[in-house]
Amino acid sequence: MRKITRQLHFFIIVALILAGCNLPSNNPKEAELASTFAAQTVEALLQASPTAENISTTTATLTPVPLPTNTPVPSPTATPVCPQAQFITDVTVPDGTVMTPGQTFTKKWRLKNTGTCAWNGYTLVFDSGDAMGGPATQPVGAVNPGQEIDIEVNMTAPASAGNYRGYWRLVSNSNVLVPILNGYQGRAFYVDIKVQAPATATNTPAPAFAVTSVTFTNTGGCNGFTATANVTVNGPGTVKMHWIRSDGATPPVPPDMVFAAAGTQSVNISWTTTASGTHWFDLYIDTPNNQQFGRAQFTCP
Repeated sequence: MRKITRQLHFFIIVALILAGCNLPSNNPKEAELASTFAAQTVEALLQASPTAENISTTTATLTPVPLPTNTPVPSPTATPVCPQAQFITDVTVPDGTVMTPGQTFTKKWRLKNTGTCAWNGYTLVFDSGDAMGGPATQPVGAVNPGQEIDIEVNMTAPASAGNYRGYWRLVSNSNVLVPILNGYQGRAFYVDIKVQAPATATNTPAPAFAVTSVTFTNTGGCNGFTATANVTVNGPGTVKMHWIRSDGATPPVPPDMVFAAAGTQSVNISWTTTASGTHWFDLYIDTPNNQQFGRAQFTCP
């Protein structure tokens, strides 16, 4: 609009100049024509109007983005393992048991066959640490899947004071090391003792009375199985105990064992049955240990 105003001013000035220039002309026709031309020019400029430009507007379109979906992951399927064992408990000599130098003892572990095949021809082998007089290898009895077994090794405490630990493993009849669930690093089980030199002071009290081991001697079978438990103590005292049977029955309570000094006494129990399967006795020491010791078992076809 401002541009048109400037043009209008320009043409008005030009028209006036042209008209002025023609004032003295002797030809009135030419002067009239010039004035007419100037008036038409001004009228044309006044009628002119700016043309608005059409501006196109673009509307943005939002494209929906698909949301991620959860793809279900299949659950892993447990693979049956053969062979495989599970450590159940230390039947004798709990970790940190105090021994005197050169003291003999029987270490017993309870294992369970958690694999899919029976143990036939399996072997206990010393792995590492302190053997403490134990054998390098020792055969293990037959154990079916799901059954438990007590493995025992006779050992001797070292002559010097200190802490000692020995690791043991199970080897299959095909010379495969058996994994041990709940065992040390999933592969071994061990014995751990502390050896202390005997006190030299005369007023030092003797160690607390305790059962140190229980071993079994078994005879007979389904028609008459007899288990003899050999109970060893470390000094004078009285031992109270009771039997536990695999079928849940309550056997008679054996008489108390009275010891005048460290030593071993025996007690036996019998069982006659025709039921097929594996049957066992456990001996539980109520006093002084309050601990289950050992297992005697037999199998009927």
